[in-house]
Amino acid sequence: MTDAPTPAPKRGISAMALLVAGAFFMEFLDGTVIATALPEMARTFGVDAVDLNIGMSAYLLTLAVLIPASGWIAERFGARKVFTLALGIFTFSSVLCGIANTLEQFVAMRVLQGVGGALMVPVGRLAVLRTTPKHLLITAIATLTWPALVAPIIGPPLGGFITSYASWRWIFYINLPLGLIAMALAWRLIPDIHDDERRPFDGTGFTSTAVSMISLVYGLEMLGESQVNMLPTISLLLLGAAALWFSLWHFKHTKHPMIRLEALKIQTFGVTMYGGSLFRTSISAVPFLLPLLFQVGFGMDAFHSGLLVLAVFAGNLAMKPATTALIRALGFKKLLIINGLLNVASLLACAFLTPTTAVWLTVPILFFGGMFRSMQFTGISTLAFSDVPSAQMSYANTLFSTATQLSVGLGITLGAIGIRLGDKISQWLDISDIPGISIKISFVLITLICLSGLVDLLRLPRNAGSSVSKKQ
Repeated sequence: MTDAPTPAPKRGISAMALLVAGAFFMEFLDGTVIATALPEMARTFGVDAVDLNIGMSAYLLTLAVLIPASGWIAERFGARKVFTLALGIFTFSSVLCGIANTLEQFVAMRVLQGVGGALMVPVGRLAVLRTTPKHLLITAIATLTWPALVAPIIGPPLGGFITSYASWRWIFYINLPLGLIAMALAWRLIPDIHDDERRPFDGTGFTSTAVSMISLVYGLEMLGESQVNMLPTISLLLLGAAALWFSLWHFKHTKHPMIRLEALKIQTFGVTMYGGSLFRTSISAVPFLLPLLFQVGFGMDAFHSGLLVLAVFAGNLAMKPATTALIRALGFKKLLIINGLLNVASLLACAFLTPTTAVWLTVPILFFGGMFRSMQFTGISTLAFSDVPSAQMSYANTLFSTATQLSVGLGITLGAIGIRLGDKISQWLDISDIPGISIKISFVLITLICLSGLVDLLRLPRNAGSSVSKKQ
């Protein structure tokens, strides 16, 4: 693997990390911003709003299929070329989404957008990870994680604002100037990371992983629907699980696997993949459940609900300046356990909100929840790569990106399943008249899953990730 020399800052955030974070934000935002624009888009295309879910699903499935291959593509053609090309594909397809006049055209362009997004996120993170010194890794990871935290919160209200005061098409047109600027900066700032030894493409691994990702993501989406057709849903999930098992077996036994699993033997990386995935899954349900609780459960309008949810966004931002200092003061293990318990408490507190809860109490619960969520996201993501050798970084990054993509999809499904279970439990306990009770029960469910993810952290040694935290 060859890394072109790139100037690394002695302190602070590198321009490259800021560029990659900005590209991430553009990509993550496009995945959430159209949620509130769906009714208007449906009128334009002459279809029902629910039919437009296929546009979101097509984007998600494209990401799931191509992310596992992103590491090989970056090593073969160079991170600079691939990241710049990904930005170009994403920007060009955004414009085409904006000018689409039929549902079929829109879905095709969303698939093309997914191709750009699938290459953009893992390759951009790899470039940052490979060129950032260990002592700056916490700051770099904190910069890269904020788009995933912020975009789901501000995307829906932003989409509603653009749709109300301009047109839904501007949601996509706005990416054109941003994308062109990002492409120019990427060619200048992204190092030319590539693999000197050209390994063959693992077609078998790619195919089995693609079958696994498509089956699991689509099966999970079907599981989260209001009316579940059990036979095809269970069949897809079983097919996905079988394909995933075969993929893992294949990666262990082939000479040139698409994804190497050696990084899982590194304790810090393994813990963030197992317990960390449970945390990411539970937290990914929050942007889905909170607006439902306020609007469907408590009868608030979208504007006031959005204002309350913005408190989570404010908490995310407020925690960023303190992240590095806290990790270095307490070390990864102690901080992730303490903060993880606080995060569990903040999730559970949402289950006790009522329509009459004072704003002065609701806002701090959401604000501190956003802080704890941000700290845990950054801590887990940084710990994952703290002990990974440079030679294994590409494989570890691809594995991490794939697991994250599945966790996010599972989180939304988990929230929907929790609501349906909440309906049944509330009827059984004869408490259905409590406002938002089914959504509150769903919050209890994701709280328990988040708590179970903390158990894995107990396996960490006291000085876990000390090469980054400097805490012995």
